[in-house]
Amino acid sequence: MTAPIIVFDLDGTLVDTAPDLMASLNHTLETARLDAVSEPSFRQFVGNGGRVMIERAFAAQNKELSTSELDRLLKVFLEHYTANIPGRSQPFPGVTGTIERFEAEGYLLAICTNKYEANSLSLIEALGLSRHFSANCGQDTFPFRKPDPRHLTETILKAGGDPRNAIMVGDSRTDIDTAKAAGIPVIAVDFGYTDRHVREFDPSVIVSHFDEITVEMARRLMEAAR
Repeated sequence: MTAPIIVFDLDGTLVDTAPDLMASLNHTLETARLDAVSEPSFRQFVGNGGRVMIERAFAAQNKELSTSELDRLLKVFLEHYTANIPGRSQPFPGVTGTIERFEAEGYLLAICTNKYEANSLSLIEALGLSRHFSANCGQDTFPFRKPDPRHLTETILKAGGDPRNAIMVGDSRTDIDTAKAAGIPVIAVDFGYTDRHVREFDPSVIVSHFDEITVEMARRLMEAAR
């Protein structure tokens, strides 16, 4: 029987990347002669990758943004972010213990993120976590990305898992909608990057710390979904 698998979103779920994402966004906005984003307002911009982040920041300042200018600024953003990996990014409390807990029970682990794959790979490598993950799939790994459910299901298959024996962990509506569309139970963390509380999106379970994510919880959720 195929081993069960637990799939994690990256930014705001596994790793607190906000300080570095915000630094790169503000560097980009400075290039465009726009005001910097403050930490309290950052959550409304993050999610769905750098392109969307830049678009949201421009919209918040009522500034128009052409496609060609967005392409240029995305390059600025990615160059700054890539050059500073891992920066101040760190796994959230309890992540290492959760990884070890599930590995000890024979679970496969994977990452499904809307970050570019190269940056996701570089970050996880820099944090010393690469050996734990059977697949690390970004927004450019396939011709589709979250909230398209195929991003999640193809990540699971790439890791050697089975979507019928899987669970997702994420921090946003995008993650929750993706998992639901794939018919996969989803655990939502409530400390991630979203301007609306995850309870509004009706995940299977909400947790406030990784220590709450147990193997027993995962088993129960997967059994209920079958």
